[in-house]
Amino acid sequence: MIDDHSSSSLVVPASIQDHSQGVLSAAVVLVMYGDYQCPRSAAVYKLIKIIRQELTVSFGEDYLCFIFRHFPQIQIHPQAQRAAQAAQAAEAQGKFWLMSDTLFDHQQRLENGYLVEYANDLGLDIPQFLKELSKQVYVDRINEDIEGGIQSGVTTTPALFINGIRYTERWNTTELMAAMIAASY
Repeated sequence: MIDDHSSSSLVVPASIQDHSQGVLSAAVVLVMYGDYQCPRSAAVYKLIKIIRQELTVSFGEDYLCFIFRHFPQIQIHPQAQRAAQAAQAAEAQGKFWLMSDTLFDHQQRLENGYLVEYANDLGLDIPQFLKELSKQVYVDRINEDIEGGIQSGVTTTPALFINGIRYTERWNTTELMAAMIAASY
């Protein structure tokens, strides 16, 4: 068991099973392990959205593939697991990224009633959404993400991997973008 949180590489490679924006063959594949109730995850997620837009403008649509993996830290964020399930239920209806945006934007309000409200706002089929949440249909899928994160040395969120290598520098636009561009050469 590795307790060094700077473990250097991603054990579970990016695949079509992942939630991704962009193509897996992109020059830069950025994997983020995140927790919907974690303020730092929200900040980094928003930062990545900005960087992705800038890189797409500069280098084209196929330059960056952004992958989000669940890593709810239920011991400190009791609603993170349920929020991850809501994102998965939204995914089943083609709205994963919209739900992720909403969850990060409203991370102070992740109780069940709010999750249903967000699903409704996104135009999801509410009976299906509620059924999947109540039956905890996506727990195994979320646990797979967590397990893969643990194997790669993830202990806290957010955790980023650029082309399979753990990113440990500062969480700001300049340094993160520079690291991505450097990784593409």
